[in-house]
Amino acid sequence: MAPWGDAKLFLCILFITCCCTVTLAQIPLDCCLTVKNKVVDKKAIVDYRQQVRGMGCAIDATVLIGRRGKTLCVPPHEPWVKDVVKHVDHLKKVCKKNNKTNRCNGVTS
Repeated sequence: MAPWGDAKLFLCILFITCCCTVTLAQIPLDCCLTVKNKVVDKKAIVDYRQQVRGMGCAIDATVLIGRRGKTLCVPPHEPWVKDVVKHVDHLKKVCKKNNKTNRCNGVTS
């Protein structure tokens, strides 16, 4: 009877391990593979996010998000990128304070 009990335990551990592996493997990551140092008008950008190398992606990048949801991967340490990020942060603060003015279309506070 003991060998059958060990087999049940082994199968249970194997099943749990497989479920955990499949669950972790199915987490989608939307990573930038390259960046373009193309200056964009800061008025066209409504949001951004930072991509950090080693956190599931291969390179550091700032992902700029436009009013229609288009994204652009840019180098995070360029002065013009820092200016855009500062502008978006200010815009979010103003939009949150003023209950979404016309300038706030697409801005997520």
